[in-house]
Amino acid sequence: MKKIVVLTGAGISAESGIQTFRDADGLWEGYDVMEVASPQGFEKNPKLVLDFYNQRRKQLLKVAPNEAHLALKNLEEYFETTIITQNIDDLHERAGSKAIIHLHGELLKVRSTKISRIGAPVILDWKKDLKIGDKCINGHQLRPHIVWFGEAVPLLDRAIEITQEADILIIIGTSMQVYPAASLVNFIKDDTPIYFVDPRPSISKNAFNNLTIIEKTAVEGIPELVTQLIKTN
Repeated sequence: MKKIVVLTGAGISAESGIQTFRDADGLWEGYDVMEVASPQGFEKNPKLVLDFYNQRRKQLLKVAPNEAHLALKNLEEYFETTIITQNIDDLHERAGSKAIIHLHGELLKVRSTKISRIGAPVILDWKKDLKIGDKCINGHQLRPHIVWFGEAVPLLDRAIEITQEADILIIIGTSMQVYPAASLVNFIKDDTPIYFVDPRPSISKNAFNNLTIIEKTAVEGIPELVTQLIKTN
């Protein structure tokens, strides 16, 4: 069975009603990203950071997977499919996809601010508001389970390993400017087919060998691409 790796970014979730991570002026829904997405911001004003993610969490619970999320799930019947996402939402999971790597963390999880004696933070599922004073079993304050600017990406090595094995790479709704996630495309085998789905593609047709650019939104382009791949499998 061929292996497909799907790299998804904010564009696929935007069509479900989730605002994109940041725009050209470095703001995230009116906030300076360094105030709400960095260890320094959390140390300076933890209440602001917790309130920010509480609002994001409430928003996430009100939206649903779109046609692109649902189409990607169908790939699993014909290919060994892994989704590597930069998104912190759970829309791929709710659409039914099974193998998902969240490079930047998960909004519906929280973790302790300090590691335990075994060298790992306590990670909990979390759907309600997170407040100052909410602590793990070891007595440490809980924080969003998000990879902030300046922090290591724990699952990057695993994502690289999977990308190296890909027979087909699909890139959806990402600017390919956020590193280290954007570097994954450099780990595919020579001449691996790449499908880049974005209404405003940020790469040229000559950027990679065997590249197909689909200038459509995820909802428009992904169901068509999935149907094509299944037919030609």
